[in-house]
Amino acid sequence: MLVDKTDGVIDLQKPEFYINRELSLLAFNKRVLAQARNEAVPLLERLNYLCISSSNLDEFYEVRVASLIQMADIDPKVLSQDGLTISAQLDAIAVDAHQLVAEQYQILNQVLIPELAKENIRFIRRNEWTVAQHRWLENYFNEELLPILTPVGLDSAHPFPRILNKSLNFIISLTGKDAFGRNRGKAILQAPRSLARIVQLPADESESGVHDFVFLSSIIHAFVGELFNGMTIKSCYQFRVTRNSDLFVDDDAIDDLLLAVQGELAMRNYGDEVRLEVDAHCPEETINYLLDRFDMNRDRLFLVDGPVNLGRMQGMIALVQRPDLKFSAFKPTIHNEMSAKKDIFLAIKKHDILLYHPFESFAPVVEFVRQAAIAPDVLAIKQTLYRTGADSPIVSALIKAARAGKEVTVVIELRARFDEKDNIGLAAKLQEAAVHVVYGVVGYKTHAKMCLVLKREGKELRNYVHLGTGNYHPKTALLYTDYGLFSCDKALGEDVRQVFAQLTSLGKVNKLNKLLQSPFTLHSGLLQKIDREINYARQGKPALIIIKVNAVVEEQVIQALYRASQAGVQVKMIVRGICCLKPGIPGVSDNIEVRSIIGRFLEHTRIYAFSNDGNWEVYASSADLMNRNLFQRVEICFPIENKKLHKRILHDLDLYLKDNTQAWLLQSDGSYNPIERIENEQPIQAQTLLLQELRV
Repeated sequence: MLVDKTDGVIDLQKPEFYINRELSLLAFNKRVLAQARNEAVPLLERLNYLCISSSNLDEFYEVRVASLIQMADIDPKVLSQDGLTISAQLDAIAVDAHQLVAEQYQILNQVLIPELAKENIRFIRRNEWTVAQHRWLENYFNEELLPILTPVGLDSAHPFPRILNKSLNFIISLTGKDAFGRNRGKAILQAPRSLARIVQLPADESESGVHDFVFLSSIIHAFVGELFNGMTIKSCYQFRVTRNSDLFVDDDAIDDLLLAVQGELAMRNYGDEVRLEVDAHCPEETINYLLDRFDMNRDRLFLVDGPVNLGRMQGMIALVQRPDLKFSAFKPTIHNEMSAKKDIFLAIKKHDILLYHPFESFAPVVEFVRQAAIAPDVLAIKQTLYRTGADSPIVSALIKAARAGKEVTVVIELRARFDEKDNIGLAAKLQEAAVHVVYGVVGYKTHAKMCLVLKREGKELRNYVHLGTGNYHPKTALLYTDYGLFSCDKALGEDVRQVFAQLTSLGKVNKLNKLLQSPFTLHSGLLQKIDREINYARQGKPALIIIKVNAVVEEQVIQALYRASQAGVQVKMIVRGICCLKPGIPGVSDNIEVRSIIGRFLEHTRIYAFSNDGNWEVYASSADLMNRNLFQRVEICFPIENKKLHKRILHDLDLYLKDNTQAWLLQSDGSYNPIERIENEQPIQAQTLLLQELRV
């Protein structure tokens, strides 16, 4: 046990041993934004990274900042892990967020727009329109916009309107008399969400081979006078309000979760204001007027030099057919035992099968459910759905199975953030097909990714399972890295059956054979495995822990990893986003390395690997090391027992740990530095190598 000379035994709860969760999340967004500057990334993909950083910041304010503001009203004395008051956290967030936004617009205006122009992809400003372009845009305004737009002149009968969350709005100053002979001062114009935020000029209005675009805000600025006949426009400035968008469902006071979520959804667009974005050229008087209207201080005011919603620029990328400016196309490999022409159940019966998306196709997962739906000897299918996407082929297969008379049970999580509306519609669609639908457990989100197929084989009933680290969503399976395991292991199948029984009946589960499950055994199980490595290290044996997750927040796990480091255990961590653990603190975390990979694909796998005195244990999971995953959700963590498969995962992890191209190292002060290659060192890019390896 290490000793602090002044305090005795080192207190691992000291605030200085932790990184602030919110600032760590903003640091992740900075790493995403850094890709927009990265000249090794194709140009249109760089624009996409800029858009992603903007959308991420939106959600950060809608959820995390909104939560802090609410907490400040309830108990402002609450301290974060790193010892900050809520007020201090909000102050620090304001500094970092303003720096981030300033960099976003600097990159847009000074880097990306000029470089896009060199590639004949132009954003045409109002003062640059040709006569022909002006004529076309005026006609576009009169025919496409004018009939839809609804300006509101402000007076006692027309009060300041409710502003929709993250909508594009304009505050307009007017002079002259209205139709009723009264002087008007201000008006508000809201742009409906149905309108494209970027308009492409037709080919005959542009030079050959040139893609010309105009921002919707520029068109409205140019022709807004058409909406106010007889009055003069003094000024017109865009603004956007971000609101608290986290749903609140009182678990102790609801009788019907579906109705409760539906009720909250109706109010999501009109939650409390948490951020105001305004055109940087807007006069101080107008800014103060808006701040007063939204009862907001200047810390949450952002003056922007460009469109107020950078995320909407993603729509332009799809309009430009320039494959040379995008990531090269790839086709995920179909596992040779899992094609649509083969009996998937026969393949699984031979041995466990592991898929790594997006390098390997998600199609076998869909095919697994499809074959189960039509196989006459399949009696039942049970599935969890968290995010699935519109027109999901898996949902179609489940409906087909139910209509074929099979017992189909689906556990839908209604509170999957920002997918609540889609999941409510999905539930209704499944229920119409006579699928048994339950909404998980009140108070605990069902985040586990499981599919169980019960198949009669002679006199035996056999459980076939698919367990994953990511959602049953074919589109995100092309963008996110996730593992999926197929197995018909008897003990594992029985565990999955018991978890489904618990989700539907709410009864207690007998001791599970192989799965770790939150909120029951996952947290304690991981702590036990960390302690085992500590014991090996104290015996002088090699000890190694490798963890790959999206976030590390939970304090007891962090302290266990600190103790492991103190004992001499080597801890290698690959953490995409939030990390509250500080590596490299002398006497505390000297043996811990934390790296973050930012690449073409969003790193989404959760892997927990323990060297176990040479008998490696490898687990995959739907859970991150966060309080919510370990204590407030239904999650599973499943072993990869086939030696060939867990050796493959260890190989994959080794690639990430050797990546010297897309990796960032977390420093003990909480900052991240991109890894710099040693001179003449071979470049290693894990995602690219995996694409090449799994293509074979």
